[in-house]
Amino acid sequence: MTTPDFKFALKVLPAMLVLSTLAVAPPLTQAQGLRPLDTQTLTGPRAAAVRAEPAAQRAADFIVAIVNTEPITNAELRLEAQRLAPQLAQSRQGRPPDAELARLVLERMINERAQLQLAKETGIRVDDLAVDQAEQNVAAQNQIDVPTLRKRLAAEGIGLAQYREQLRDQLVLIRLREREVESRVRVSDLEVDQFLREQTNAASAEVELNLAQILIAVPENATVEEVAKLQAQAQAALARARANEDFGQLAQSLSNAADRARGGQMGLRSADRYPPLFLDAIQGLAVGGISSLVRSGAGFHILKVIEKRSAGMSVEQTRARHILLRPSAQLTEAQARDKLADYKRRVETAQTDFAQLARDNSQDGSAAQGGDLGWASPGQFVPEFEQVMATLAPGQIAAPLVSRFGVHLIQVMERRTSPLSLRDQQEVVRNQLRQKKLEEAFI
Repeated sequence: MTTPDFKFALKVLPAMLVLSTLAVAPPLTQAQGLRPLDTQTLTGPRAAAVRAEPAAQRAADFIVAIVNTEPITNAELRLEAQRLAPQLAQSRQGRPPDAELARLVLERMINERAQLQLAKETGIRVDDLAVDQAEQNVAAQNQIDVPTLRKRLAAEGIGLAQYREQLRDQLVLIRLREREVESRVRVSDLEVDQFLREQTNAASAEVELNLAQILIAVPENATVEEVAKLQAQAQAALARARANEDFGQLAQSLSNAADRARGGQMGLRSADRYPPLFLDAIQGLAVGGISSLVRSGAGFHILKVIEKRSAGMSVEQTRARHILLRPSAQLTEAQARDKLADYKRRVETAQTDFAQLARDNSQDGSAAQGGDLGWASPGQFVPEFEQVMATLAPGQIAAPLVSRFGVHLIQVMERRTSPLSLRDQQEVVRNQLRQKKLEEAFI
């Protein structure tokens, strides 16, 4: 059983498969011998995946580590390794050998269990409404509705309770990160100025690329005949792409990659954030160019150059407006969401004006401006707000979302690519350096 390639809309912990340096949650482990697994002692959604395995595999199962009093079984380790193997295969380092993969995945599982235990001990809780919001965000990021998401999960053999428990764990880890790490991360003016000087003194400007891909996945244990068949499918897809069929539609219908819902587009990023084999494949291609087949550990890739430009200090900015309701003794979070959902319906049916609703109801300093938040660069808002905002087209209104500040109704008004003033450059760099430090805190 594997987890489907749904893009997780929340800002999740970095997918680095190494131990965290979160000082407050050292992983406490105890190695175990070949100890038979009693599946009846396992509880919760994690146990469902283990019990779904053939009886012969369960009988041979054993505990590989204990985090405080919670066991990690070999079955759980195997399932997690299967889930993460395709991600590693597409990374710059490539898929490690099986023994190394097992070690890295076990360290990651130990780390997460220790952090989840710490969160529980210190009172961090995530209610069902927050999980509902996360599920809606996942569906929106993949351009489907929640019922369709659940059908796809069922088709992959993943129970709804199991999936929602995974979302809940992610939210708990995010809140732990916010409390234990983000409050301690600081970026000095000296660090910002040094970064800007290094960028200015660079011999040549970095190239930024937006590539789209079609991935025909090849299973890890595929036979020679199966690989040949999949390669033929990839060649046929390549021929269609070079015959000027719409690449985005081909990606949506044929690709096995998580970005298929976006027409295969991986987003504008610096070249060093793409795998070297991708860069080699598009070497010399102009915008609109399509590569030959690229073979990786994940399968066969077809790449198209969507955008290419020299990296400069410019940024895509978004102008949005919102209505914020803060839950209180008089207004529960559920009531706030229902009220904002009604506002959304009324605006979309032209019964009222968003700006007027914001002026009359929003509990935010932007209320006087009709909820207008002005032009904002990436990193200016909290992640849960910004990630939903990024999915909206101009004029579109998101479903009500919950952030640490309350419940929001967001509408994107317009977008632009803008050169940055020195002050804006410093703020963008500060956000980048801060995010880097946050990620390093979990490596």
